[in-house]
Amino acid sequence: MEAVSEKRTLDEETRNKVKFITFIIPQFARAYKMDKQDAYFYLQKYGGLDFLFKHWWALHTDDPFWAVRSLYEVCRNNGGLR
Repeated sequence: MEAVSEKRTLDEETRNKVKFITFIIPQFARAYKMDKQDAYFYLQKYGGLDFLFKHWWALHTDDPFWAVRSLYEVCRNNGGLR
C-alpha cells in the first residue's frame, strides 16, 4: 500500500499569530529579566497566555512595549508578583 503524503500549510492569520506570539514572549522575558521558558510558564500560570491568544490581533497592532505592559497587567491582576 502506498503512503499518501498530504501537504498541510497554515493559513496567513495562523502564521501571523504564531509569529507574534513567538516574538512577544521573549520581549516579555527581556522586559522582566526572565528566562524565556520561565516567562512562558509565568504567562501560562497567571492568565497571560490566554489573554495573548484571545487578543493577539489587537496587541500586535500596538507598540511592543504596550503589549508587554498589557500582559504584565493581566498577570498582576491574576496574582502574578513581577
